[in-house]
Amino acid sequence: MTKQLDKGITANGSGIAGTTWNILGQVYFPKAVCDSTFAFETNSDPGQFVPVHIHPTQDEFILVQEGELDLKLDGQWVKAKAGDLVRMPRGIPHGYFNKSDKPTRALFWVSPAGMLEDLFKKLDNMTDTDEVVKVSAAHEVDFLPPEANA
Repeated sequence: MTKQLDKGITANGSGIAGTTWNILGQVYFPKAVCDSTFAFETNSDPGQFVPVHIHPTQDEFILVQEGELDLKLDGQWVKAKAGDLVRMPRGIPHGYFNKSDKPTRALFWVSPAGMLEDLFKKLDNMTDTDEVVKVSAAHEVDFLPPEANA
């Protein structure tokens, strides 16, 4: 089934049709979705992170809007600040971490959309990290072992 992009505006601080997801304590807002892309906003409090993982079938981007993120990108630590765009080609291990003392807000998007929106719907309010890893793998997001985050 083809998913076309709906026209319109997704307001600041909200998701499409008021949708929000709580994924391991972080708030996610879907901003736009169609077959070719899926865009979402995250709000990461100090100390929050997404461990190193791989999207084997999607390119991913992060536009940091407020604050900063430390990223483990293909085995190297880098820092992205407000206004910076992070490019993560498919197959490249990456994870992001808010190591600062301030919240970070960022716009993410993947291309193509793949199964990421469906994954986020399934992960909403899930608290068992082993189940998160298992469900993610079934949706083409592969988490690396914990030592990859060091």
